[in-house]
Amino acid sequence: QVHVVESGGGLVQAGGSLRLSCAASTEVFRLCTVGWYRQAPGKQRELVATIRSTGNTIYPDSVKGRFTIARDNAKNTGFLQMNSLKPEDTALYYCRIVLPNGRDYWGQGTQVTVSS
Repeated sequence: QVHVVESGGGLVQAGGSLRLSCAASTEVFRLCTVGWYRQAPGKQRELVATIRSTGNTIYPDSVKGRFTIARDNAKNTGFLQMNSLKPEDTALYYCRIVLPNGRDYWGQGTQVTVSS
């Protein structure tokens, strides 16, 4: 069992920034893929960013250029730096850890609210 804990959410004005963190209890974190997803009320969960063990990253167009995903393998922690936030970024943000064997684990989520 891998425990995943997100932190760093909050209330911010449009144009502001937040940095989310994702701590995972696995000794093979460096081999895992880290993903950030979000879900707004009434909408499906969507991918925000992923970073592979190689460091390769993927972003959807909706956040490209504004969000940056990173990882610190020494601390078993992933990060999501969110800049130029918009009201439409308001959602519950989840971290997903994918182990080398394909099993995945999700955190409970952290709320991000962007006011206009």
